Amino acid sequence: MEAKYKLRKLLKHLRSIRGRHTELVTVYVPSGYSINEIINQLKQEQGTADNIKSKQVRKNVTTALEKITRHLQLYKRTPENGLAIFCGNVSEKEGVPDIELKAIEPPEPIKVKLYWCDQIFRLEPLEELIKEKEVYGLICMDKSEADIAVLRGKKIQPVTHMESIVPGKTRAGGQSAMRFSRVREGLKNDWFKQVGEIVNKTFGGGEKEVRGIILSGPGPIKEEFLKGDYVQTDIKKKIIGIVDTSYTGEFGLHETVERGKDMIKESEIIKEKKIVQDFLSELQKGGLVVYGMKETLRALRSGAVSTLLLSEDLEREEITYECACGEGRTTVKKGETITCKKCGQRVKVIDRKELIDVLEEECEKFGTKLELISDDTREGKQFKQLGGIGGMLRYLV
Repeated sequence: MEAKYKLRKLLKHLRSIRGRHTELVTVYVPSGYSINEIINQLKQEQGTADNIKSKQVRKNVTTALEKITRHLQLYKRTPENGLAIFCGNVSEKEGVPDIELKAIEPPEPIKVKLYWCDQIFRLEPLEELIKEKEVYGLICMDKSEADIAVLRGKKIQPVTHMESIVPGKTRAGGQSAMRFSRVREGLKNDWFKQVGEIVNKTFGGGEKEVRGIILSGPGPIKEEFLKGDYVQTDIKKKIIGIVDTSYTGEFGLHETVERGKDMIKESEIIKEKKIVQDFLSELQKGGLVVYGMKETLRALRSGAVSTLLLSEDLEREEITYECACGEGRTTVKKGETITCKKCGQRVKVIDRKELIDVLEEECEKFGTKLELISDDTREGKQFKQLGGIGGMLRYLV
């Protein structure tokens, strides 16, 4: 989990980079491939780069290639899962180069061998690795509206929201009951066809990889819909269950996941919801939990935490600093100005580390399990409001 989290953060950073010219170099070394062969290829590319007309671009590309080659020479053999390297001029000032290199050993084997020079980095092979494997379809409907969504990992991704003109069962004044009933049935049939078309398009097209589909909604409309021939047979076979909900819309989709949890109990969102629910339940009882940055770090470093919970997008780092009062250590938001709490003076930063890296090291020392919590669920949002860090304790501290 931590490896994929770090990969997501790296990809987010690399996506934000745009080269002024075609001087961003991407290199993929597939699992099992010879490092020396890649080094030889890059040396040949350096010769080709000498033909670039722009002196500055030529210098930036050759410098990047030299930097990548030196990095590859640090390896005796190709890492088990291969290697991805990104290097190029990331400077925002024209004529002032800043050649940055990022390298990663992916969490799963990569099979792509690639050398590419462009204004952007080629990230598709790594993005494929972090693509959620657990994908479920959600259809939440009644006679008035329908919502089609995809549950991908921990995130509910709405696809379509639709509204109908099917009237209630109470007939309008002046109409015969029989005629009103025929009109209503016709409108309802048209509504089912509309929903069916979107369902077929969604789960028979771009979302073919869904493992199963949950059909939900208030009342009997969903069962009527399923009995008809509105959904393709191969898609209908993927419907793993029907659940009753109190609502449609966004709340209805979340309710669908909650009430259908036994059908998708292995999915990431259900696992996360249970972890946070257990934490919040224990907190409510005043039991074996701790939360807040200072209190959680103290408990973690004493070995009292069995499971550490951390919000995924908690952008914080640990700073080691010195000032007139001596040396100290604190955690701060990224980019935050640091002053000494004793003397109030700005401090000299000696070292800074990503908080996730610091916590991972501490967890390894004491055999503590680290769980990264997204804010894609109501429970995740609630946990973040508590500070985004907490722990289940082995004993009271």
